[in-house]
Parts: sequence; structure tokens; C-alpha cells
Amino acid sequence: MLAVFLQTLAITVPVFAMLFLGVLLKRLALIDAHFINTASSLVFNVSMPVMLFLAILHADLNTALQPAVIGYFVLATLLGFLFCWGWAIWRCPRADRGVFVQGCFRGNNGIIGLALATSLYGDYGLSLGGVLGGVVILTYNSLSVVVLEVYNPNGQVRPWRLLKSMLSNPLIIGVLAAIPLAYWRISLPGWLLTSGEYLAQLTLPLALICIGGTLSLASLRNSGRLAIDASLLKVAVLPLLATLGAFLCGFRNAELGILFLYFASPTAAASFVMARAAGGNYELAAAIIVITTLLAVVSTNIGLFVLQWGGWI
Repeated sequence: MLAVFLQTLAITVPVFAMLFLGVLLKRLALIDAHFINTASSLVFNVSMPVMLFLAILHADLNTALQPAVIGYFVLATLLGFLFCWGWAIWRCPRADRGVFVQGCFRGNNGIIGLALATSLYGDYGLSLGGVLGGVVILTYNSLSVVVLEVYNPNGQVRPWRLLKSMLSNPLIIGVLAAIPLAYWRISLPGWLLTSGEYLAQLTLPLALICIGGTLSLASLRNSGRLAIDASLLKVAVLPLLATLGAFLCGFRNAELGILFLYFASPTAAASFVMARAAGGNYELAAAIIVITTLLAVVSTNIGLFVLQWGGWI
């Protein structure tokens, strides 16, 4: 048991260490908001699309493109979304419901989930995680716009804008551009692939540092029970239910492990941006990001430990 626990620490500690390095660098004033905004833009618009493009390009789509895994993820996400919405109607003030629901279900899979999947399963984790990442982008953004639109006090978010943003989303473009090349096994020049690899290697460490730099404990004082409730749903209740459902559906090994990591990821930093744009309680959104990121260090290790100890992943 000790060996399994140490193995899970070896997988998760490097990822979360980069997050806390971002916190430390921000506190030491070695990075600032301008750096974080610029670096985050670079990751979102350039290096992460390249990383996903190369991951799918090098993938065996017959192996990485798994309709059962993708279908289960979408179904479990939708059910979790509806569960959180029902909880919010029961427990939240109306003005905070959209932000609460988004904080509950929207995980940081494009960065933390993908990083952990790659750390645990190598190239296969990166390939399957990259393909699943394209589905994540579509699913999370669609559901977030729906719930934020319902509770938007300013009426500024419109569904048609979602379609426009999806069609121009660099991550989606990177995923879709790679699929025909991988399917027809079209090769690219070696120098281009090497340059792309250099660029892609910037993605995870830079993105994790930026997320760490955006974390703030100040908002915790003003959020109280709502932030704690949303955080416990995000890192404990939903991962437990979704992973148990995947287990009962017959998923095992890498597929079960990657599904768990994607369901257990802390709330995405993008939820803060969308909450603010929709006129929502962005301080609550920031508090949920902070709490879930801290709790995920423990909950992810516990989940991986249990799954590995049982011999299921």
C-alpha cells in the first residue's frame, strides 16, 4: 500500500508543484498580472493547440479515438451538470446559481487533467487525453453558457456567441486540424515537427505556473459556504459518482484512470473569466478555483491510490 501511495505522489506532486511555484513567483513579484495574461494567451492561442495537434497527429486514432469513453464522459458530465443545477436551486441564492453550477462541473482538464494523464500513461495518456480534450472544450463551454445565460443579470451572453467562439477556438482548431492528417497518415517535414515539439513543451509548465499565479486567497473570506459546497461537489462527490459509474460500465485500466483524472480535476481558471463576462459573482468563482485546486492535491492522490490498490487502473 505504501508503494502505491508513493507512486501516486510521484505522479501528482510534479504537476501541483508547478501550480504552487506560480503562487510563490507571484508573491515574490517575479511574475505579475501582465506576464500571466501574456503567457496565458500564448498557451491558449499557440502552444496548447500545437501540443494537442501533435498528440493527435502521433496517435493511433483506432486506439485513442474511443467512442465509448467519449460518450460516457459526455453523459456523465451532463448528468453531473444537472445534479449541480438542482443542488444550486435548492441551496443557492438565485444570483449565484450560474457561477456555482459552473464551478461544480467545469474541470481544468485541458491543463491539469491532461498533465496527470500524460504523467500516468505517457504517450497514450496524451493521445487519449488530447482527443478527449476536444470534447471537453465543446461540452464545458456549451453547458457553461447555458447556465450563465439563465442567471445573467445583464443579458450579455448569447448562445450564438458560443457557436462563433467554438468555431474560432484555437484548441478546437488544433484538434480538428490534426484528425484528417492522423487518419490518412499524412507525414509532415521533420524540421516542422521538431519545432512544434519545442513549442509544445512550453505548454504544461507555463500554463500551470500561470494558474498558480492567478490564485488568490483574498476571495475566500467573502464566499463562505457556497464556495465550500461547490468545491466538495467538484473534487469529491462528482468524481466518486462518475468514476463508480464508469467502473460499473466496465471501464478499466488506462480508460478508467483517465476518466477519473478528468472528473477529479479542480475547477478551470476559465470559469472566472466567463463568470465575470456574464456579470456573475466572480469572487465566488475565484474562491472555488482556489479551494478545489488545494483540495485536489489530496483527493486526486486518494482516488489514484484506491484505484491502483484495487488493481483497476
